[in-house]
Amino acid sequence: MLDERDAAGPGRTWAADVPDGAPSIRAAGGVVWRPADEPDQAAPGARRAGMLVCLVHRPRYGDWSLPKGKLEPGEHPLLAAVREVAEESDVRAVPQVRLPTVRYRSEGRPKVVDYWSMRAVADGGFQPDTEVDEVRWLGVDEAIRLVSYPHDAEVLAAFAALPAVTGTIALVRHAHAGKRATWSGPDTGRPLDARGWAQAHALAPLVALVRPARLLSASARRCVQTLDPAAALLDLPIEVDGDLDEPRPGQQPDECALAAAARLSALATSGGQVGVCSQGKVIPGALERLTGRTDDFTTPKGGGWLLAFAGDRMLAADRL
Repeated sequence: MLDERDAAGPGRTWAADVPDGAPSIRAAGGVVWRPADEPDQAAPGARRAGMLVCLVHRPRYGDWSLPKGKLEPGEHPLLAAVREVAEESDVRAVPQVRLPTVRYRSEGRPKVVDYWSMRAVADGGFQPDTEVDEVRWLGVDEAIRLVSYPHDAEVLAAFAALPAVTGTIALVRHAHAGKRATWSGPDTGRPLDARGWAQAHALAPLVALVRPARLLSASARRCVQTLDPAAALLDLPIEVDGDLDEPRPGQQPDECALAAAARLSALATSGGQVGVCSQGKVIPGALERLTGRTDDFTTPKGGGWLLAFAGDRMLAADRL
């Protein structure tokens, strides 16, 4: 394995050469995996038995690395990660768990690269070009030996330590819907305002990244409307589910959080990917129960989480 300093190519510099205060370059990518039992594939020495991961060769640097690339202006890192994986390897993938963030120096500036584990779901047929001229699918151990930089090996090792992900949920809180005091009708009928619709449209491509087979919403109108742009993008119906609702008068918040946690766990246990919209008084308590932790799970309107499960056990909750 090359030391990254020794392997530096054009545009790569080091801490002593970078001026203080230089703005960071943002990039994102993934450890993309697929089962090793797909046709004509083998997994020599894989630590995660039966899994292959994707590496790309860049002729400009003569290196082997994880697929990644720079964010476009205003682009969400997770959107960039999935897009760059597709552009470099021609693999369409579903993001699952956030992996360690890598920091180094490039083009005279600090560079920050966010990584996610991703399940490959489609392959368009790779064609070599000047950016990437070869793609290899390898067992994790062999990939760790081949990558040119220690930080890529560390990201791969973090991936190898994870249990296999069996279910993924994009969980969002409803978008902005004005103030309850200014709405004269039943609170369940309060609609999104202009700001909320903008948030809902921004959420749609993030929800779509998990390629959900189902979309579920709490019964409040603003929750259903928050998923409307995603439903149009994915051509899916929205299923209304009362287990995702905020407490009714006389109902205890813990009761709703427990019901929502059980529903999310059941959805994950059924396998595959799901998009869910719930409410601000439900999501934190549900995530506390699923994680067994009392972290700050407060979720802003129009915000959300990428949840990854192994069976009925939640492995990770990553803020969107």
